[in-house]
Amino acid sequence: MATTNDLKNGMTLEIEAKLWTVVEFQHVKPGKGPAFVRTKLKLVPGGKVVERTFNAGVKVEVAQVEKRDMQFLYRDGEGFIFMDTQNYDQISISPEVVGDAADYMLENVEAVVAVHEGNPLYIELPASVELTITYTEPGLQGDRSSGGTKPATVETGIQIQVPLFIKQDEKVLVDTRTGAYLGRASS
Repeated sequence: MATTNDLKNGMTLEIEAKLWTVVEFQHVKPGKGPAFVRTKLKLVPGGKVVERTFNAGVKVEVAQVEKRDMQFLYRDGEGFIFMDTQNYDQISISPEVVGDAADYMLENVEAVVAVHEGNPLYIELPASVELTITYTEPGLQGDRSSGGTKPATVETGIQIQVPLFIKQDEKVLVDTRTGAYLGRASS
């Protein structure tokens, strides 16, 4: 048990038998009336985001979530196979839990898997990953009608926007939260 004064970003709460992760919170002390805490909560798993207000000092149930360092090994028919880097146990995680992280995962990538009561809840990837461009049109000098970017397909199959000077088979850094091009990968 904790109070709303103890809330932190990333904390997982158990509210009405569902798990919610705190995305952001703000303590508000109006000039008149009692203080309160305004929060943005994300349903785990599922990803639905809701805003909720709590009175200051109210007790909330904190879920015991264990974050384990794991390595993505491969994808089989039903899910994604991860290996615990501590004890080498392998677990299969469903595509629903992996979610959009699948767009940025290559074999052997390190990730953090959040587990609650033996069930994987979500995957946290590094902020950026290095991916190879598998297809992109050659950039035409002087073509600025598209803001200086062009579409490119990376080795995981997703399409990102890259600057005109990027060529096929180049390695680039991609932001795993937004899918944005961050720059060329250093060799």
